[in-house]
Amino acid sequence: MTRNARIKSIVRGVKYRAREAEGRAKQTAGKATGNDRLRRKGKAEELKSRLNQFAKKIKDAIRR
Repeated sequence: MTRNARIKSIVRGVKYRAREAEGRAKQTAGKATGNDRLRRKGKAEELKSRLNQFAKKIKDAIRR
């Protein structure tokens, strides 16, 4: 893996973790306000981010 690819991989991982945290925040806000739509949207974002993180790990393992 080249240095540039490693940097991109790290940045991608940080973005996915930030999106996961954003999803958790939306879930919490939805629970606090009783807004089921916001809670579900937050859960979906969190799960999508976790799936992307898993796919990133697989890609990184293949590239090495």
